[in-house]
Amino acid sequence: MTLPDWLTWHEDYDQPGSPLALRLAAVQDRIRIALDEAPSGPLRAVSMCAGQGRDLIGVLASHPRRDDVTARLVELDERNAEIARRSAAAAGLNQVQVITGDAALTGNYAGMAPAYLVLVCGVLGNISDPDVERTIGYCTQLCAVGGTVVWTRGRFEPDLVPQVCDWFADRGFEELWVSEPDVGYGAGAHRFAGTAVPLEESAVMFTFTRHGGSKG
Repeated sequence: MTLPDWLTWHEDYDQPGSPLALRLAAVQDRIRIALDEAPSGPLRAVSMCAGQGRDLIGVLASHPRRDDVTARLVELDERNAEIARRSAAAAGLNQVQVITGDAALTGNYAGMAPAYLVLVCGVLGNISDPDVERTIGYCTQLCAVGGTVVWTRGRFEPDLVPQVCDWFADRGFEELWVSEPDVGYGAGAHRFAGTAVPLEESAVMFTFTRHGGSKG
């Protein structure tokens, strides 16, 4: 199976009205809401398969809580990671760290978990269904109690979004928002209301594949 070139894949974000552009706007809205509602004091954020970091960096650049947030973005493609680093630097976001590495490895989040904001965007649509469930399970280790997971999953058939919501609920997450089925993309936000679980730092959460549809 040949995976897309993830650098050129990002070009669709620049097409107004495209599913990716609409999805990015929706994800950024949920990030803003999470930060608006966050308790005072320092906050941590992590992003899996962060790409160019357009979602989190795009919000933090102008958000009032920007200086409260320490973030780690994990991205395997060095080209995209470097763009994310430059974007963070240009916005003066000195507490945003971008590492080039495998987002599936829990060790890449050591020292940052549990985080108040966990981004699982571009992941769940590119892994097997058992790995989707497994990754959601690890969100109980990555996300702080009261924190928010923002996720995406393409609405290609079979539509797994309802099951994704059930898997989050089974693990103590409360649904905050899920995109409507007919908007051209799938995304959601869940708040962790369960019991904190220490991070298992030597685990592999998923194997990245290519199911179909847009990057998950």
